[in-house]
Amino acid sequence: MFDRYHKFLLLPFVLLAVALCHTAPLSAQSRLDSLQQVEQIVVTGRVVQREVIPVQELSGEELQRLGSHNVADALRYFSGVQIKDYGGVGGLKTVNIRSMGTNHVGVFYDGIELGNAQNGTVDLGRFSLDNMEAVTLYNGQKSAVFQPAKDFGSSGSIYLRTRTPHFDEGERHHVRATFKTGSFGLANPALLWEHRLSEEVSSSLSAEYLYSSGKYKFTYRMQEGYDTTAVRRNGDVQALRVEGGLYGRVDRGYWRAKVYAYHSERGYPGAVVRNKFSHEDRQWDTNLFAQGSFRKDFRPWYSLLVNAKYAYDYLHYLADPNKDESMMYTDNHYYQHELYLSAAQRFTPFPWWELNLSVDYQLNVLDANLRDFVYPRRQTLLAAAATALRFKRFDLQASLLQTFVHDRTRGDRMADKQKLTPAVIASWRPIEGSGLNLRAFYKRIFRMPTLNDLYYTFVGNVNLDPEFTTQYNLGATYTWEFRRTWLRTLEVQADVYYNEVENKIVATPTSNFFRWTMVNLGRVEIRGVDAAVQTGWSLGRDFTLVGRVNYTYQRAQDFTDPTSEFYGGQIPYIPWHSGSAVVNATWRSWELNYSFIYTGERYSSQANIPYNYQQPWYTSDLSLSKSWHLRPGDLKATLEVNNLLNQQYEVVACYPMPGTNFKLIVQYSF
Repeated sequence: MFDRYHKFLLLPFVLLAVALCHTAPLSAQSRLDSLQQVEQIVVTGRVVQREVIPVQELSGEELQRLGSHNVADALRYFSGVQIKDYGGVGGLKTVNIRSMGTNHVGVFYDGIELGNAQNGTVDLGRFSLDNMEAVTLYNGQKSAVFQPAKDFGSSGSIYLRTRTPHFDEGERHHVRATFKTGSFGLANPALLWEHRLSEEVSSSLSAEYLYSSGKYKFTYRMQEGYDTTAVRRNGDVQALRVEGGLYGRVDRGYWRAKVYAYHSERGYPGAVVRNKFSHEDRQWDTNLFAQGSFRKDFRPWYSLLVNAKYAYDYLHYLADPNKDESMMYTDNHYYQHELYLSAAQRFTPFPWWELNLSVDYQLNVLDANLRDFVYPRRQTLLAAAATALRFKRFDLQASLLQTFVHDRTRGDRMADKQKLTPAVIASWRPIEGSGLNLRAFYKRIFRMPTLNDLYYTFVGNVNLDPEFTTQYNLGATYTWEFRRTWLRTLEVQADVYYNEVENKIVATPTSNFFRWTMVNLGRVEIRGVDAAVQTGWSLGRDFTLVGRVNYTYQRAQDFTDPTSEFYGGQIPYIPWHSGSAVVNATWRSWELNYSFIYTGERYSSQANIPYNYQQPWYTSDLSLSKSWHLRPGDLKATLEVNNLLNQQYEVVACYPMPGTNFKLIVQYSF
C-alpha cells in the first residue's frame, strides 16, 4: 500500500531536476528578485510584525544577557510555556506549550526538525546558547506558507537558528573564544571560528565542552516544612559539542550544509523521596546528524526548497545494584536511525497570492538490546498544500496536511494510519498606519503514538489511536513609537485561546501492578490568556533601557473520567498564573540585566488535593557586564548571580533546584 505514494513523493525531486536543466537565468531588468538576504535586527520579545500568528523571539545578544545555560532556560521567558526541569545542570529539560503536552511541540534546528521517534521528547538541555543566533516560538505553526510539510505538523513549534557567518568588506575571519566558570565546579570553554572561503562560500566551526559536578545544597521539605539540608549528588555532567557548517550563495538562492556531533555522560540525580538523597544510575548519549538545505527562485513565480537529513542517536542507561541496593539491574542500549527528505514548491501567480506544495518522507529505525524487543520501523509520508492571500490590510492563510504512517515490527505489519488536518490563519489591520493588528487562527493536528507507546516490551499497546489537538486563538498587538520623549517604543500584545486534547495517551496499571500499559483515555480542555508589554527607553545620549513583562493565565482541566471525584481538576504541573519580567540597562560599555520568573500554585497529580499541592516559586537573576576594545578585537566580562534571593523551589516535585549560584563569563572576539 505504501508503494502507491512513491510517485507522489518523487514528483518534487523530478521537478527540481527539470528546473535545473532547463531554467535560464532571469534578466536583471525583469523584476526584483523575490529572495533577498538582509541583516535582521530583532528586539527581545518583540512580535515580528510580518507574522500573522502569535510569535515570540529572543535574539542572540538578548539571550546572552538572560544568564541562561541552554535553550530550555531561555524559553522560560516566553508566555504560555511550561518547562519541566528535573534538577541541576545535567537534569532532563522538556518544554510544554499551552498545556498540550511535550510531544505536541516541534523543535527545529536551522529549519529541520529534531526527532526522537522512541519517546517523542527532545531534551532541550543539550542545546547550548553559545552558538545560537535566535530562539523563536510559534503557537500553531509558522505563518510562512513556503516551508516543508513537517512545519505544518505540530501544535506549537520552537525554531533554533544558529549563527550564520556575515563578513564586511575585506574581512575573512571571525573568532570568538568564551570561557565560563562558577558554582558547582563549572568549566565551560567554547570556540567559534568563521572563515570566508570565497565571495559565495563561507564556513563555520563551533566547539564547546561542559563539565559540572552538579553538587549543590538544598533544603528538603518535610511535612512540617523545609527543615533538612542535604547535598544534591550524582548530578555531574560532561558534554562535548562540535558542529561545522558550509554556507553558499547561488543566483537568487542559497545552500547550507551542517554536521553536528554531541556526546555526554551524566548521572541521574533522581527524586528525593523517603529520605533518599542520592542515586547512582548513569546515562551516556551520542547524537550525530548531517543535514543540508537548498533554496532557489527559478522564476519570479516559482521557488523550490529542498532539505535532507540523516541522524543517529545512541543512548546507554545503566543502573547497578552493586552501587545502589534500591535499584534493579538495568543495562539498556538504544540505537535510533533517521532519514529525512523534503521538497517544497512555491507558486506566486500574483503578488497577493501565494501557493505552496510540499512533500516530506521520513524513515525511523529503532534497535535495542532488550529481551523480546520487536525492532520497530516507521515510514512517514507528509504532503501539505497551503495558500496565502495578502491584501493591504488583511492577510489570510490556509493549509491542509495529509499524513500517512506505515509501521512494521519484526515480521509483522501494523495497520496503516492516514489523517487529513487543516489550519486557517487570519490577520487584520483595521486602521492603516495605527500599529493595531488583530489576528486569529484555527488548527487541528494530531500526533502519532511514539514507538515506546506502541511497542515497548510489556508496556506498549499496538491498538493506540493518535492524540488530536484543536486550537482556537484570538489576539491583538498594538505598537506605539514616540519621538522627543524618553519612552521611544511601547508594544502591548494579548491572546486568548481555547485548546482541546483528545485521545490523550496515559499509562494505566494492568492486572499486575508491576506492568503498565498505554491506553487512550485522556481528554483535556485548556483556556488561557497570554499578555506581554515591551518598552524601549532612551535616557540621554549614552543610556538606554529595555523592559518586558509577560503574563500567562491557564485553566487546563482534565475531563477524562466523569465518575472521578477529581473530574475537571487542573492537570499536573500547570499553574493558573505565571509570568516573567526582564529589565536591561546599557550605559556606554556597561550592561546591567535583571530577570524575574514566577510560577504560581499548581498540583503534581490530577488529584487536586493538599498532599499534591505545589507552592509557588520565583527566581531573580542579575548580571553585570563590561566591554573593552583590545586590538584586534573586543573583550567582554560578565558576572552573573542566579537565584539571587536563594529561593528553595522545585519545578518537578522531589527534584530540588539550586539556590544562589554564580557564574563568570569572559569572551574575546575579533
